Amino acid sequence: MIANSVSNAVAGVIAQISMRNLATVTFAFALLLEATTGEHRQRAVQSETLLRAGTSWDGEPYKSYPSGQPELSVLKITLAPHTELEWQSHPMPNAAYIVSGELTLERMKDGKKQHFAAGQAVAEAVDTVHRGVAGNEPVVLIVFYAGRPGVPLTQYPCIATSSRRRMKPSDGDPEVVSNDLARESSKHVAR
Repeated sequence: MIANSVSNAVAGVIAQISMRNLATVTFAFALLLEATTGEHRQRAVQSETLLRAGTSWDGEPYKSYPSGQPELSVLKITLAPHTELEWQSHPMPNAAYIVSGELTLERMKDGKKQHFAAGQAVAEAVDTVHRGVAGNEPVVLIVFYAGRPGVPLTQYPCIATSSRRRMKPSDGDPEVVSNDLARESSKHVAR
């Protein structure tokens, strides 16, 4: 009888331990399942900061945004290989993402240059005369401007009469480079 009681007690303890282990294993499995499901959700949406800057590519600090009603503009600009843009400036903060190709930016006042390639983001210069020169392949840029209505995105301070290259929008196409000398006063050309 004592053996029976001890045997029943041992069996009861083993059963409780097994139930606790089963509960522990079940809980651990549930956590693992949630973690892998959460991991899968995290892979579905990823965010990577490509650029965060208080200065432009040439080291000049940004001072402020234009006052007044904001207007955001996003342009897709395509440059043919070896295109040398005319000297230009931008009156507002802007940034570009280089989708493909290579681009060298040059500051007019001292010739400072910096080279950028596909996958890089560029903090553009504000109120600083500069130009871009495309490499051996076409360059595709996505450019974001933080301006205001009625203010041209790009200004051309150097008036040249020979073979100027500027960007001109074509109907239904992305921005492309052309040798057009005419200014379109009612549109934001070469934003």
